[in-house]
Amino acid sequence: MSKKPSIPKGTRDFNPEEVSKRNYIFNTIKEAFSLYGFQPIETPSFENSDTLMGKYGDEGDRLIFKILNSGDYLAKVADNLYSEKDSAKITSKISEKALRYDLTVPFARYVVQHQNEITFPFKRYQIQPVWRADRPQKGRFREFFQCDADVVGSKSLWQEVEFVQLYDAVFAKLGLKGTTIKINNRKILSGIAETIGAEDALIDFTVALDKLDKIGEEGVKKEMREKGISEDALQKLHPLFSLTGSASDQLKSLKELLSNSETGIQGVTEMEFITDTIETLGLQVASLQIDVTLARGLNYYTGAIFEVSAPAEVSMGSIGGGGRYDDLTGIFGLKDMSGVGISFGLDRIYLVLEELNLFPETILENSKALFINFGAKEALYAMKAIAKLRKVGVNAELYPDATKMGKQMGYADKRNIPFAILTGEKEIAAEKYTLKNMKSGEQSELTFLELEAVLKI
Repeated sequence: MSKKPSIPKGTRDFNPEEVSKRNYIFNTIKEAFSLYGFQPIETPSFENSDTLMGKYGDEGDRLIFKILNSGDYLAKVADNLYSEKDSAKITSKISEKALRYDLTVPFARYVVQHQNEITFPFKRYQIQPVWRADRPQKGRFREFFQCDADVVGSKSLWQEVEFVQLYDAVFAKLGLKGTTIKINNRKILSGIAETIGAEDALIDFTVALDKLDKIGEEGVKKEMREKGISEDALQKLHPLFSLTGSASDQLKSLKELLSNSETGIQGVTEMEFITDTIETLGLQVASLQIDVTLARGLNYYTGAIFEVSAPAEVSMGSIGGGGRYDDLTGIFGLKDMSGVGISFGLDRIYLVLEELNLFPETILENSKALFINFGAKEALYAMKAIAKLRKVGVNAELYPDATKMGKQMGYADKRNIPFAILTGEKEIAAEKYTLKNMKSGEQSELTFLELEAVLKI
């Protein structure tokens, strides 16, 4: 007995309905990217291993899918390496390529490799799958799409303003009212750490602070104490826990808290420009909110940090994020290439739209009409009509087999095709078509022009 086929854990099949819904999101995001002047690029599914390895830390390196060299890949491995049983040493001998882990590092490689062909500032978008050898669980897959947009070669804060507007434009088009775009700045976090005397524990400090909404003020303080942050530092930090009010109120409080930190004040000034400008320009469906506990990708970001939350009525993690980085291409030798970018969480956005019932019914439409097959002569008559209908943009098809009408009607019903068209001897003789509404059961005999008019509605 043959084994039942399966797919690898952490991967998915998508049925026609799911693909249609995902394409709806893709197309909405692509249209917004193009509207804002971003140009599409694509990079290979796999890169040279040395392009990817060492760019994501030890944990990231562990999650990169390695590709075995072709041919007898074990021939180059010395006997002593086998006896050492050191997988890292062996891997470098038997694998020279790897599946991409994200779109950011390949983008950095692309910019460096094509720097003489690129016009800077370079606005690019990329929508492609990535792979991670992670432990599969709900909402976490080994193969998934990333939807990124970046601008490199400019330090202007107008780019951050445009990204806030871009998020808002996409969510407005998707009907996602009530999304929240949270904003922070790496310089503010560095300034806070400097002010409380915890510069050497910046990462530990921000990792703990980032958990404020999950474990509360006392939980955060407890974790900071465990990381060696002093009581005096925690006392100075107290105003941060009660930071509330409008954006201007919060920024005023931050200016007072960070008055002795040049870096911190610079971060406040940058955030003030972004929030004031957005307040002047306005947003359609989203709101911009300061969140000084936001610290995603702290080792990576150098300026603004973004994270997008779904509407409050949906229990969901972030559906987007990004920020400013000052040295994206430095890992490949091209220094001082500042950039800023954002990403959309496709899978989570899909789940949010599904839960809120925001997918338009029209995206699920396939064929508008199914021509019933009564035999060779009748099928030819039907195909002539189908060819004309397709030329004017009407999706129509012929059932391929001259089988029982009940089976053909059942097919139309299961496919949610709204109309069935009968072209028997009577219709051919009269040069007409019998149109059946699959929902109401109502039938009418029409000329081709009348049929076309009905189906084009």
